[in-house]
Amino acid sequence: HRDLHSFPTRRSSDLPAPIKENEAILIASGDLRLSANQTCWAAQEDMEKRVIKAFKKEGITVRRGHPYDAELKHGFIWNQRMGMDVFRGIHPEAKLIVAESVWQYSHHVLAGLRAHRGPILTVANWSGEWPGLVGLLNLNGSLTKMGVEYSTIWSEDFTDEFFINGIREWIKTGKIKHDSSHVQDLKKSKLPKAERALGEALAAQLQQEKAIIGIFDEGCMGMYNAIIDDELLNPTGIYKERLSQSALVAGMRQVKDSEAKKVRQWLDQRGVRFVTGSNEETELTDKQILEQCKMYIAAVRIAHEFGCAAVGIQYQQGLKDMAPASDLVEGLLNNVERPPVYHATTGEELFAGQALPHFNEVDEGAAVDALVTNRIWNAMGLDPATTLHDLRYGEHYKGKEVDDYVWVFLISGAAPAAHFIDGYAGASSERQPSMYFRLGGGTLKGVSKPGEIVWSRVYVMDGKLHADLGRATVVTLPKKETERRWKITTPQWPIMHAVLHGVSRDQMMARHKANHLNVAYGAGAESADKALAAKAAMLNAMGIEVHLCGDVQI
Repeated sequence: HRDLHSFPTRRSSDLPAPIKENEAILIASGDLRLSANQTCWAAQEDMEKRVIKAFKKEGITVRRGHPYDAELKHGFIWNQRMGMDVFRGIHPEAKLIVAESVWQYSHHVLAGLRAHRGPILTVANWSGEWPGLVGLLNLNGSLTKMGVEYSTIWSEDFTDEFFINGIREWIKTGKIKHDSSHVQDLKKSKLPKAERALGEALAAQLQQEKAIIGIFDEGCMGMYNAIIDDELLNPTGIYKERLSQSALVAGMRQVKDSEAKKVRQWLDQRGVRFVTGSNEETELTDKQILEQCKMYIAAVRIAHEFGCAAVGIQYQQGLKDMAPASDLVEGLLNNVERPPVYHATTGEELFAGQALPHFNEVDEGAAVDALVTNRIWNAMGLDPATTLHDLRYGEHYKGKEVDDYVWVFLISGAAPAAHFIDGYAGASSERQPSMYFRLGGGTLKGVSKPGEIVWSRVYVMDGKLHADLGRATVVTLPKKETERRWKITTPQWPIMHAVLHGVSRDQMMARHKANHLNVAYGAGAESADKALAAKAAMLNAMGIEVHLCGDVQI
């Protein structure tokens, strides 16, 4: 990887190139990891050609705002400084297209987008191959938080009516208006009395007693949208303990091999299948698993030491060069039934019989959500196991049991065994892809069980905290279809097949202000409806503006 300052830059005396009415500039934000940018470049290049061709048919010449780098073998903006320098050469009133077919670090381009005065369009290809849709939603959530106006659109091949009509509207007006009729602001007077009373009581308790979320280094992978300023967060009763991932590594070094082996034995006894080999560079090894078990123990001990109600491990960037992936750890933390962890001195079992909510990639919107879910679900006698997922992809599936649009909710970590068919016995642990995770480490992989869930997202918009809540049904697809969906996304990761209630694909994409959403199971449809109502009441009482999405029964 080249030095951050070794790419060509413009002189301060240079002026941005003039822009014509029938021209637009295209940029592509990428990963910070060279291996990821190189591996994903072919998909990005193909997508850009299709986008440029579509705009050409509408009379708009699209030119790239930065060149392909022959030495790096990709054409992405791969760090923040480069993004700033690229924008120095872009006219501030130019029509600007941000094209994404990969995971991207939003902060690479946020400085330029914050100051840009021309119309901005974010575009993604509808594909699960690389997390381009996830990257798009992260960028959209970041722009929303910043208060920067933008339009957004997506397409399978950039020739469909939805896409063509959208770009025509953007070319003509500088905006694309999507259907948001599925969103309704919460009217707390309509909440059922019992659930409203419960939510408001738990909110009052939280604001009185307060709670701490442990942040193992803030701001993962450019996720500006996943950082909630203290001034917005603290009035809810939630405060941050800013922890260092170096302290986590130090804590791992204090864990004895014998303690870590007991965690592994516990998982083996419950039927987790570890897919291991001997090549550290490409396979999951027993050594990597042992280090993950040490991380699990260290995380629980640190959470106890600082009185945390939930914790989030950033993992990337720094920790990826120090330890195997945190994903197995995250899934264990989010489950009520998990390997016991004892205080290093007193021998007391820590958080006994409890899930210790973990918010993947230190997504603080997910942290607030997970903490609230934990309290509501526990109070209602429901399993509080919760996780966030990427909105990775989706397709309509037509079969004997299911004939509907089925989303692929997918995440590398944090998914608890309680969500899986057959629990731990239905779970495996497979090595993380080496292009992202050099030192390996396994996930906690499984297929989510059928059932009724509540989905939700806490985010920042207009300088305030907001929350979108909805309902969905997790369905079972044939094994062959599940394997196909895994193969076209990331087969090492846990998967959930979800059918949203009353929210179309395009409505979801247009509205959602994050790459993640939180999910938790009810005991059935009625139970999930009541849990959603109580959660809405608690979030509202915490001062968060609540919006109900799709068919919600309250």
